[in-house]
Amino acid sequence: MKNSLKILRSQKGWSQGELADRLDVSRQTVNAIETGKYDPGLPLAFKISTLFDCRIEDIFLYGQ
Repeated sequence: MKNSLKILRSQKGWSQGELADRLDVSRQTVNAIETGKYDPGLPLAFKISTLFDCRIEDIFLYGQ
């Protein structure tokens, strides 16, 4: 699944580690999400969307 997490993170000026700390996940998890190797479950997807103040479907692009 494609996503815009790396773009959103960069706009905030955060490293993967800083984002990981805010989401209470590992830096490896953030990297895996950004590279499309891991699709987060709903609880984490909601946490991400809340952190960036946007809708889940604005971050994660299903089928594209």
